[in-house]
Order: sequence, then structure tokens, then C-alpha cells
Amino acid sequence: MVSSHASALQNKHAGLEAQLRAELNRPSPDAATIQALKRQKLRIKEELSVS
Repeated sequence: MVSSHASALQNKHAGLEAQLRAELNRPSPDAATIQALKRQKLRIKEELSVS
């Protein structure tokens, strides 16, 4: 059974992935925004792997 915390992290990760895809599909994506989104996704992924 997946804990509610892990489930919330997975949902947040999915949301960040959607934001990242949207930013990458813009005519002129912002590199700083892309980097920040990737960093947030990585932190969540690391936290998921620990729990």
C-alpha cells in the first residue's frame, strides 16, 4: 500500500512534469524555469526513493 505522503509526492511530480512539457512546447522556453522544474522533480524523485 502506498502512503498518502508518497501518493502526494507522485501527484506533485506528475504536475511538475506537465509544467515542464508545457514550458518546453512554448515558442521560446525559459531555460531558468526549465532548470527549476527539473530540480524540483529530482528532489521529489529522491524523496520517493528514500521512503
